[in-house]
Amino acid sequence: MRVVEVVNVRWFNATAWYGLNLSRLLRAFGHETIVLALPGTDTFAAAQRLDLSPLPLNINSPNPRELARVLGRMRRLLEEFRPHLVNCHRGEGLILWGLLKKFHPFALVRTRGDQRPPKGSFPNRLLHGKTIDAVIATNSRTLEQCRRILHTPDARLHLIPGGVDTKRFFPDAAARAETRRNFGFAPGDFVIGLVGRFDPVKGHAQLIEALARIIHRGDAPAARLFFIGLPAAFTKENLMDTARAHGLEAVTVIAPEKADVPACINALDLGVCASQGSEAIARAALEIMACAVPLISTDVGVMPDLLAPESLVPAGDCAALAALIRRTSTEDDFRAHLMLAQKKHLSFLTDEAFLQNTLAVYHAAVERANGKEANEIFRP
Repeated sequence: MRVVEVVNVRWFNATAWYGLNLSRLLRAFGHETIVLALPGTDTFAAAQRLDLSPLPLNINSPNPRELARVLGRMRRLLEEFRPHLVNCHRGEGLILWGLLKKFHPFALVRTRGDQRPPKGSFPNRLLHGKTIDAVIATNSRTLEQCRRILHTPDARLHLIPGGVDTKRFFPDAAARAETRRNFGFAPGDFVIGLVGRFDPVKGHAQLIEALARIIHRGDAPAARLFFIGLPAAFTKENLMDTARAHGLEAVTVIAPEKADVPACINALDLGVCASQGSEAIARAALEIMACAVPLISTDVGVMPDLLAPESLVPAGDCAALAALIRRTSTEDDFRAHLMLAQKKHLSFLTDEAFLQNTLAVYHAAVERANGKEANEIFRP
């Protein structure tokens, strides 16, 4: 199959990761794949690091003259590469691909990995209801928004949360022991970790407050807090200041920026996603699950699709989060129950499953766009 993945995301966020990881998998399994990305951006650089040879296309430009040049490049790409399918991971430029679809026989797919509801304007409803051959939503809430706001037919709606590389993220007893030793965690310590950029939306402050509630009551004397991530809206010093304000400085550890992330995750006894409104795509959650670390979370974004209901608490409810941390850290049977549920979910969330589920959608979209069976379309 010949595919164009349009990953026009400025920052290397979860949406960009989803698109580039999919492109990497498509190429690895022999599908000719061209990645289009915004020149000079974090995502473009990430695509280069992955040896995806991205093509620069400033499809997000508000300048009419620049968009005219972009449209010309898009037409040349379609004429020379003749893709079977174009997948747009953001909405900018989607209408241009929709217009070009009238003159070139490719299937158009829109992958929505945004927590914000789509705009229900007439052009957007027309695009998603008539022109686009398939819509992939990364979580159930987004899928329902597409159904309700954009009137996308059910036959063209698909839920694919993404996947995790289980060759990189897996239970590793040796890495666990070494990492715990290197960071000064004692054998009896119960290490609670949050993996994510240092940003208020990730809920670091809420996790600190929740843990402070149970530590200061004497309910978790051996608890340690481990933050794994990169500075963003605030620095390591800001994060430690928050821990200090809650009396947790002595039990809080922050991993260095170039830390071995799989090893750090393996060092955990409990992973927490305390996000306050993000996680339309949950890369860190999948990585924690793949390392066989029990995970609890707020009920945002894709998390209800990944975890059992009893693993979830309302976003911002520090008392509920504290109670769930206490239960998970003290009740072996409950922790085992959560792990069993995670294991069942994870079987559908590997990179291999991600690719196969996406290819099934791609084949159906190509058949719809061409009006004939896939084996006729892809015949050598």
